[in-house]
Amino acid sequence: MLAPAGYFIGLHIRFAAPLVSFQTYDQSWLDHYTQQAYALRDPTIAWGFSSTGACRWTDFGIPDMFGILEKARSYGLVYGLTVSCGPIASRSIASFSRADREYEESEMTQIEAVVQRLHDFTEPPESLSKAQIEALNCVANGMRHAAAAAKLGISESAFKARLNSVRLKLLARTTVEALQRAKEYKLL
Repeated sequence: MLAPAGYFIGLHIRFAAPLVSFQTYDQSWLDHYTQQAYALRDPTIAWGFSSTGACRWTDFGIPDMFGILEKARSYGLVYGLTVSCGPIASRSIASFSRADREYEESEMTQIEAVVQRLHDFTEPPESLSKAQIEALNCVANGMRHAAAAAKLGISESAFKARLNSVRLKLLARTTVEALQRAKEYKLL
């Protein structure tokens, strides 16, 4: 296991929030991190926005003015690695931790490759089809499926299929999330 003490992966960070994120850190650490608003001062995030590649936490060279990494150690996040990739406007930053030892170069290379693949896989699309845009606009205007299908001159099942294709293309769990992402990506 490459991150026995947990990890956080934020993919395509835009406007200070990732489009997709995963985390397995202990909930007590996450609660403390959130209560202290550490994200605004976290050296792992600062490094991730100022550099690309992979770096052990002990090698950052960025001051930890608020002692966040020291506090993390008390929660079992003793040794860590941060990976950063992608353009600054859509940066992916991921941190991995363990309590027993520093990360080896081979592990760093392996983890960096995984994060890069996740970043590439979740790259937002550059466009939607005309049919997908029409379907999302109907939802945005508050139309029910039956009414939207009638307006577009298609069956309700065809309308639902369009919405499903949009959700898949935008990696969204719900139509509301797909609509939000389409707006964020400036596809509507």
